[in-house]
Amino acid sequence: MSSETLATILFIVVVGITVAITFWASRQNKSAADYYAGGRSFSGFQNGLAISGDYMSAASFLGISGLIALAGYDGFLYSIGFLVAWLLALLLIAELLRNSGRFTMADQLAFRMRQRPVRTAAATSTVVVSIFYLLAQMVGAGALVTLLLGVEGEFAKGVTIVLVGALMVFYVTVGGMKGTTWVQIVKAVLLISGTILITVLVLAKFDFNLSELLGGASEHTGKGEAFLQPGLKYGATTTSQIDFLSLGLALVLGTAGLPHILIRFYTVPTAKDARTSVNWAIGIIGGFYLMSLVLGFGAAALLDTGPGSQVAATTGNLASPLLAQEVGGGDGTAGGAILLAFISAVAFATILAVVAGLTLTSASSVAHDLYATVWKRGTATEKDEVRVARIAAFAIGGIAIVLAIPAQKLNIAFLVALAFAVAASANLPSLIYNLFWRRFNTRGAVWAIYGGLIVCVGLVFFSPVVSGPDTGTALFADHDWSWFPLSNPGIISIPAGFFFGWLGTVTSKEPETAERYTELEVRSLTGAGMERAAIH
Repeated sequence: MSSETLATILFIVVVGITVAITFWASRQNKSAADYYAGGRSFSGFQNGLAISGDYMSAASFLGISGLIALAGYDGFLYSIGFLVAWLLALLLIAELLRNSGRFTMADQLAFRMRQRPVRTAAATSTVVVSIFYLLAQMVGAGALVTLLLGVEGEFAKGVTIVLVGALMVFYVTVGGMKGTTWVQIVKAVLLISGTILITVLVLAKFDFNLSELLGGASEHTGKGEAFLQPGLKYGATTTSQIDFLSLGLALVLGTAGLPHILIRFYTVPTAKDARTSVNWAIGIIGGFYLMSLVLGFGAAALLDTGPGSQVAATTGNLASPLLAQEVGGGDGTAGGAILLAFISAVAFATILAVVAGLTLTSASSVAHDLYATVWKRGTATEKDEVRVARIAAFAIGGIAIVLAIPAQKLNIAFLVALAFAVAASANLPSLIYNLFWRRFNTRGAVWAIYGGLIVCVGLVFFSPVVSGPDTGTALFADHDWSWFPLSNPGIISIPAGFFFGWLGTVTSKEPETAERYTELEVRSLTGAGMERAAIH
């Protein structure tokens, strides 16, 4: 059996399992709480697995290992940032948000403020962050399927993206949060199992000696000790060093503002379960990122990563699948074909699970925040709300498909870093101020969200990521309107979000709502009254 045929069979099996789970879950959806929050029926361990499945996206499995294979030490810094970020989410966000919200991030923000402007801003930010993240998953899907099935060309990648988009819309519209959560749990188990298998096989090639692995990587790439030291990717110029600092800020602060992560805290019955789920997630994700070190340096030591290689041509996105093929016996062997197909099927399951979570988050925000509260002013029924969420899933899926097709040249870990920058710039300032600043008000929340969002997206648009021939991976390499030198705008846009939140608050004549803040503080610390709708 050829590797293409085997991969196709495994893809069909993975999709079949997830579709069956989705149909099963659809029978459990009886109310809006079931659709948005899975009936708050998941244990801390189950939710920790689901959070891991949501967080360990294609960027983690494909993008980070590829960056390590190409940039060595500097590539590994991505995974450090992704992991450290969880401490902030655990200490500042998880329990407080679970206690004081209901279905979406905006519930917590709007509790002591005017509903319509705050929910509109929060929904806008949620959709923008989710679409950036969705782009990364779609790019990974296109790269995977073209490798495995032996099809080439932009048309084949485009068809793959359309099919992934159709599947994610199906998961969300039929299964809701319950179906999406179980798909993420299954995917997390598969991903960890596959990663452990490849890690053991790579280490076996070097007699389980990490020093030999690192030495082999530095020697095979021809970059010597520079491959194992800081600066290969971000140390050449002052601009690149500032770019790295900007990236680190976005990664560390962004997790606590990611809507599809925040919404997961509402799926557990108690605040203790929310803390437990984050603790499990930290352990699982931490172990995974440690193994990504072995995958990345293993790819550098065992694969051709030089200019013109398949790894370099895909900006590192195919390093993990090709490494699986190599440690399984190499191209043309049965073991290589089996491992390549298995790891690629796991990566495909990863993409399906993450895009479902992202789409559900965006659709929930559009239906719950915009439709039910802003447009219908609280008069919509739960049935209408869920119907609109399903329609919104179709629209968001379509937008993601259209934008993903021209983004094929970008590294997916890099695309996710942009999503983190938007989350840290727009969502985090408003959440932190709302939880800890008594004077914070409606204008401050709206200015923080829109200010951070506009500055972040605007700087990305004028950065070398979007236009310019210098990088070779810009979306519009034949044109050049870039004037902002950094690839990640976090170092500018994150302080801007906090500044606009402060400025909007101190310049507003809105009367202080000290009693509402006190009630929010009690809620966030105790969970009292959280089941009541956060509408006043």
